[in-house]
Amino acid sequence: MLIKSLVIKKDYLTTVNEKATLAEALKVLEDSGYRCVPIVDDTGTIFRGNIYKMHIYRHKSQGGDMNLPVTYLLKNATKTIKVNSPFFKVFFNIKDLPYIAVLDEENHFYGILTHSRLLDMLSDAWDIKNGSYVLTVLSDNARGNLIKMSKIVSKHTNMSSVMTLDAAAGELEGDFVRRTLFTLPAGVSEITMKTIVDKLQRKGFVVSEIEDLQAGMTIMSDENPGVFIERPEKD
Repeated sequence: MLIKSLVIKKDYLTTVNEKATLAEALKVLEDSGYRCVPIVDDTGTIFRGNIYKMHIYRHKSQGGDMNLPVTYLLKNATKTIKVNSPFFKVFFNIKDLPYIAVLDEENHFYGILTHSRLLDMLSDAWDIKNGSYVLTVLSDNARGNLIKMSKIVSKHTNMSSVMTLDAAAGELEGDFVRRTLFTLPAGVSEITMKTIVDKLQRKGFVVSEIEDLQAGMTIMSDENPGVFIERPEKD
């Protein structure tokens, strides 16, 4: 399960017991350095919600009673996903949260999935560390486009990764509704890359952007698709 492999299990987390006071919770937060931590029951199996440092500070600055139970300022009680949830559900639920609580098949607290783990996974899928170029190709919704584009690329090199992203309505001009990102493996020459770009464009696809991963720069921008940006001359 993809989600399960990304989760930080509860045994490795800093948590606050639901019976703790706000003062006790604040000490845990300040000692750990985290901006929020999960609130759990005595058994550690039931996720109650999250407690945020800023909410306690605000409460304290307004003269609030710090001996109130931590649940007084509990947040995100319903912000959870299951360990076997489909991956797309994570994106709809995590949003602005620093992490999302993960429950097991019996609704017991299993751990958390953080934004950073999610971004690391996407970075690995993109293969940024090992790739040479990332080609962003625009296409319409015609059946078989992905196969056609992949065949063109695979005639000249392997593909480290392929990612498709639907564009928002009206975002792209003409009939283009989809971006496909091809990451080419390390060792692909600039000549080979340009040959692939040329053949894609001859088949009616638009290469709108190219990233040179090794140089860490954009060599074609979607502001002027199809036109390579001149590289600065070395001294």
